[in-house]
Amino acid sequence: MPVSNATAWGQHPDGRPLHRWTLRNARDTQIDVSDLGGTLLSWQTPDRHGRRGEVLLGHADASQYIDSNAYMGAIVGRWANRIRGGRFRLDGIDYKVDRNDGGNHLHGGHDGFHLHRWDVEPEGDDLVLRLVSPEGDGGFPGEVDVELRMRLEDDGTLDLRYEARTNAPTPLSLTAHPYFNLNDRRPDIRDHLIHIDADEFLAIDAGAIPTGREPVAGSAFDFREPAPIGARLHWPDPQLRLVGGFDHCYVPRRTADGALRVVAVVTEPSSGRRLTVETDRPGLQFYSGQKLTGQPGRHGESYGPFAGFALETQAFPDQVNGPDAEAAILRPGTIWRQHTRYRVDTL
Repeated sequence: MPVSNATAWGQHPDGRPLHRWTLRNARDTQIDVSDLGGTLLSWQTPDRHGRRGEVLLGHADASQYIDSNAYMGAIVGRWANRIRGGRFRLDGIDYKVDRNDGGNHLHGGHDGFHLHRWDVEPEGDDLVLRLVSPEGDGGFPGEVDVELRMRLEDDGTLDLRYEARTNAPTPLSLTAHPYFNLNDRRPDIRDHLIHIDADEFLAIDAGAIPTGREPVAGSAFDFREPAPIGARLHWPDPQLRLVGGFDHCYVPRRTADGALRVVAVVTEPSSGRRLTVETDRPGLQFYSGQKLTGQPGRHGESYGPFAGFALETQAFPDQVNGPDAEAAILRPGTIWRQHTRYRVDTL
């Protein structure tokens, strides 16, 4: 179905007006998107009884999104996740980028893509978002041009197709950062059952920087068969204690050609809603929402811990400082592409 026209939605700190658009499908699903950070503001979809409800966490207005440090629903970049010490070397040159997470770089820095005002226009059934990130943005080299096409399909899939180009070599890893709660009547996701199709995850240090791959077998991180999030949080695993829950990158199984594949499925028993995540990215960050305490909600309430969870498709954290750094570098004359799909339906 065609995208709605823009409606006014607050003001950017630079004085420009902000807007929101609405995507709808034939099955009573509605998704609202803002030009502030390409943010997914709302996702309303029916449960197994046909009652439409909200499955995304969100703030009340634009000013709360601007002031928040939760990246609620936003597109984050230039670098999703962390870079150790905010430093990396590229083609023999040392770079320093914003350090905004205990001495590390996180999600694009102080003024990442989540705070930029994107250019947005409907094109038929697509909502097309474009952003020019200038040379030096967050400390990163090169100018980067990004295009993101969003489409809501009738089966409940939000299809995200990214493309980016640059005029100088630069690291690039983008992701969407929606927080899901598939039961709009209970502000807690610990009863959700999660399946992650991965044999390995990245263990972390106290700064949440990866230290190496570890097998999930026999650990709290083994979701190859569906398991409740809450039950696993009680396991005596030192990796969970480091960050108070799950905030780790998984290494999902990949197809031989690197094509789109299902990496995670989450179900909520009461509502019957199911979230399926497909991507062509190598990494999947699972965050159980333990640090959401005090984040403002849409209706004057404050969220508590485990109010929502995030599944972020991306490059590996700190990949620019690892042996596979080149795979995370965008170079002139090439096109960086990413394809991710989030589908919410019912059992």
